[in-house]
Amino acid sequence: MKHVFAAVMALCAAPAWAGDWTVLRGADVEEALNDVTLQYDGATQIFYLSGKTLYDHGRPSWGNWTVRGDEYCSEWPPQDGWTCFALERHADGERLRFVSESGAVTEGVIVE
Repeated sequence: MKHVFAAVMALCAAPAWAGDWTVLRGADVEEALNDVTLQYDGATQIFYLSGKTLYDHGRPSWGNWTVRGDEYCSEWPPQDGWTCFALERHADGERLRFVSESGAVTEGVIVE
């Protein structure tokens, strides 16, 4: 029982930086990305109102994006199928990050 209690306490003791991110839901996901440009490490991505997205890492790649439920989803032709991510906004309002189902994180800085 002591081990279970310790494990629960360890899970509840989230790092201080974890509170700096807010998970966005539904319409807030769409609002956060509409007509926004994100700068990643060595790449940029533009999210157009039309549902198109342009990712450029030295070579442009066009895809599509939408919001399904509370998640950002994208598809990149010629591949079939959509991949969805949770979207989080940093407290500074200048960064967004995508969190995959596996927990992998991609962070971008909003370009004005």
